[in-house]
Amino acid sequence: MATSPTLESQHVEEKRIWYRGTLFNAFVIGAVGFLAPGLWNAMSSLGAGGAESPFLVNAANALVFGLMGIFCLLGGPIANRIGLNWTLFLGAAGYPVYAAGLYTNNRFGNVWLVLVGAVFCGVSAGLFWASEGAVALGYPEPSKRGRYMNIWLIFRTGGPLVGGAIVLALNHAATQKTKGKVGPKIYLIFIALQGIAAPIALLLTKPEKVQRSDGSRVKIVHETSFAAELRALGRAVSRRDIILLLPVFWAAYFNQYLGNFEVYYFGVRARALIGFVGNFASLLSSQLISLLLDYKGFAVKKRIQIGFYYVIFLHLVAWIYAWVVQSKFAREDPDLDWTSKNFTLGFFVILLWYFSQQALQNWLYYFVSTKTDNISELSRFTGILRGQESFAQAVSFGINTRDWYGGRVPLAVNTILLGLAVVPTWLAVKEHTPVEIEKKYGSEEDYVETTSEVLGGDARSKLVVVKSNAH
Repeated sequence: MATSPTLESQHVEEKRIWYRGTLFNAFVIGAVGFLAPGLWNAMSSLGAGGAESPFLVNAANALVFGLMGIFCLLGGPIANRIGLNWTLFLGAAGYPVYAAGLYTNNRFGNVWLVLVGAVFCGVSAGLFWASEGAVALGYPEPSKRGRYMNIWLIFRTGGPLVGGAIVLALNHAATQKTKGKVGPKIYLIFIALQGIAAPIALLLTKPEKVQRSDGSRVKIVHETSFAAELRALGRAVSRRDIILLLPVFWAAYFNQYLGNFEVYYFGVRARALIGFVGNFASLLSSQLISLLLDYKGFAVKKRIQIGFYYVIFLHLVAWIYAWVVQSKFAREDPDLDWTSKNFTLGFFVILLWYFSQQALQNWLYYFVSTKTDNISELSRFTGILRGQESFAQAVSFGINTRDWYGGRVPLAVNTILLGLAVVPTWLAVKEHTPVEIEKKYGSEEDYVETTSEVLGGDARSKLVVVKSNAH
């Protein structure tokens, strides 16, 4: 490795290019999230993908998340070999196939394409989440990480919001007060919009070319081969701090009973309204916790600790209330329209679930992002996080393929899992020492850049070595 002896001989003022900035890349990742998983969530927020019965779609979703879990874990090594932009491209390509399966099932009663679409979507989603998480957390300036994560999540939540508006516009008639399925036109709109996501993904800047406003670089340390990447993944999975977080990785996304709750107790147009309005709860939740996570009055560790107690409080409120309402609805078996007496009672359960789950997801991503300043390692961490969440959703959807005593069994399993996650998560927070990258990057005099070529087959990447006078 050849090292420049002085800063003066090495430093050249870099020309700022707008499409290499962190804001542009946040919008790229946000747009792909809006069109691909965002619109998928819009279909999911209808309750079982808008189907009349939840069981086929829940089985397909169990397949989606099972495959997604595997490819989330492999997504980090794959992204480190073929690049984040191509991984993101492949990660968006399978979503329209899934929507096509729902369309043919809704229109013609076709079953096989639902399952084929689930396979395509599961593989794509795994690659998408591993790459998207690394970009959303690893590209921004550390001091703006919470803010940029919020931009990413606003876009992703905007997908269900726009999708929900489309659904509501097409399913608001008085004839759709009762239980049933949504109209097939919705899926054609979703297929067209999701098809745009993959080309947009190619606009993503490569990590080594990203230009941060504070002058710091995205740190990249690739392994020399795919086998070495897998060994690095194995080391990451076996870390004590990651093992402690596995229960909360599962608990954060396990509540797929929400879709069954909608189908059991709400009519079509009520579900359409819930799918639209419920996203505002997620947006508000994301905004509030992002303000906390970027608040400079507290050290990073303090923000993580406060966030931990905050999400516990939200989940206690949400799940106690949910149990009260579930017990009432299980006895009465209502068919609720938005004009019904108990509509608000059930709708508030769903709003609380959305709000508490979004707060936990934001907090988890921020927590994981403070474990490393190397985007290659971060892609492995986010892949593990999303992989475990995906396995959890696969199991949860599998449980929800049957009517377990009016939903009491999946509700109980989810509640127990949340309770079991509290102590190991608290230990992980207690033992955590954040990598506060902003302290490593000061003025230009605080660091010297050196580059070397790390070769692995035909893959070539720039390695940035940072020397800080502060350490």
